[in-house]
Amino acid sequence: MFKSCLPVSIQGTNFLLSATSINSVWVTRLKSSVVTKTFNPSQTKFANVTNILTEENPFIIGRHEKPKVDRTAEPIIKCKRAELNHYRNQKYEDLTKIPLASKGWRRTASKGDHFSILIHTKDFEVVSDKEPLTFRDAKLDEALINVLAKHGITEPSEIQSRAIPHVLEGKNCLIAAETGCGKTLAYLAPIIQQILHLKRTSKELDTINAPIGLIITPGRDLAEQIYEVASWFSSELDLDVQVLTGGRGKKKMLNAKFEPVDLMISSLGILSKFTTTRICSMRNIRHVILDEADTLLDDSFNELLLYFLRRFQFTSSSYRKDLGSQMVFASATMPTSLSQLLIDTVDLENVEQITTRGLHFVMPHVKQTFYRTNKSDKPSHLLKIAKEAQQRKLPTIIFSNKTPACDWINIFLNDNGIKCVNLHGDMPAELRNGRFKMFQDGEVNFISTTDLCARGLDTRRAKRVVNYDFPYFISDYIHRVGRIGRLGSPENCDVISLVTNNYLEVKLLQEMELSVRTKTSFHNVNSNIRRILQHRYEKNAKVVYEISDQLAP
Repeated sequence: MFKSCLPVSIQGTNFLLSATSINSVWVTRLKSSVVTKTFNPSQTKFANVTNILTEENPFIIGRHEKPKVDRTAEPIIKCKRAELNHYRNQKYEDLTKIPLASKGWRRTASKGDHFSILIHTKDFEVVSDKEPLTFRDAKLDEALINVLAKHGITEPSEIQSRAIPHVLEGKNCLIAAETGCGKTLAYLAPIIQQILHLKRTSKELDTINAPIGLIITPGRDLAEQIYEVASWFSSELDLDVQVLTGGRGKKKMLNAKFEPVDLMISSLGILSKFTTTRICSMRNIRHVILDEADTLLDDSFNELLLYFLRRFQFTSSSYRKDLGSQMVFASATMPTSLSQLLIDTVDLENVEQITTRGLHFVMPHVKQTFYRTNKSDKPSHLLKIAKEAQQRKLPTIIFSNKTPACDWINIFLNDNGIKCVNLHGDMPAELRNGRFKMFQDGEVNFISTTDLCARGLDTRRAKRVVNYDFPYFISDYIHRVGRIGRLGSPENCDVISLVTNNYLEVKLLQEMELSVRTKTSFHNVNSNIRRILQHRYEKNAKVVYEISDQLAP
């Protein structure tokens, strides 16, 4: 096996080198500490291994043997180049380099390449006899169970059966699970039950603009969606629910209403204004829920959020609920920076972390296809995809990274006879109102949007997601893909992504492909809007500097 191998020492580490071909240098760490020759790139024909220890050119370590592949098994990754297919139960030895279909996608020659991640739900099936099987087992009151049954919900999802008992106990909870699995009801139902119990035992409680429970969201669309679900309970039970969203904030403050409210659902910006002006009081707060917590704790929100949370004293133990408020985080991702951000707000050692097996994995029940294309070819690809979806009557969400691209796609599709609406955060409230509802009600089958629609919105009608612009961060991809394949969504949904040779796009795609091939979760799911803006600023500053340098005498 080690014939024609050269024992060498590189940076004090012992290796065996074997040049079997021009493009393949295999490096095997020696068990022995004996070195027979010192490696000097300038004096040997193995000069092409001088960079093998850098991140840009990771070296191949291991045996010069390729693992056998059962090509009759069910494929999980299907590539244009069949030799790069990945099959169910296929494993890669720890000491071999894992082939990636997207490996050379930075190169111009890769244009036209493509591969698909097929449905592979068998790898994520979870069977456990320890979890509650009904809402009654989760200790939910009969009145709430009846409300849920009227809306066709008779059995809890996995995350609901795990989370509801802990939330009912008054514990601080972090509910992190894949998108579309029922996280909203996982916290909403037990919080409502606790509010109703407090109202029965504290009849003199003054709730005029002083809620008992508070749900904070990053945007108005999500707040209104949660309000619709909460209205199921307020219409049947002794519960007052209000939604507070931005848009015409001054007018709302001048014409503020003062009425009883048990549960308030609000976007962060307008809530901060209403509490600062003392229109709303936080004196009765017993429960604070951060929905889409990863977005609220992003750099674009966290300074305002953390300042707002200072007004609450959160419980450090579920046994003394009278000492403070209960904190619940709900998110499709769990940021690695969470402990640093909340160090002065809540003791994370006393936070019950409730997760599912599918957290931080590529969605296994949705087909995802990736096309390597150029920027100039993306419009023609989009038109072809949209016409095929129109013919099949597939409700489609098209994501782009920037507002101008979102608006352009809307105009482009309408000009080509495909009825479409657009929705993004820079749009005035008057124009935004009703846009998403038009898509949900079936008036249009295409909606062009930014990541505004990717966070928490219930898009069960959608059957296809198109990433016209591929995201730069894995958390954004997880949220975008999560618009389909949700509880109650139609079957056979799919995702189509157009990928250019942009470094960040290809890097993210390679991380995703590697995750599927190795059955490992994503190691970094932080989304940082400020980092994107900083990168853009540095790029523009570099261009300005280069131009000024050329114009200098």
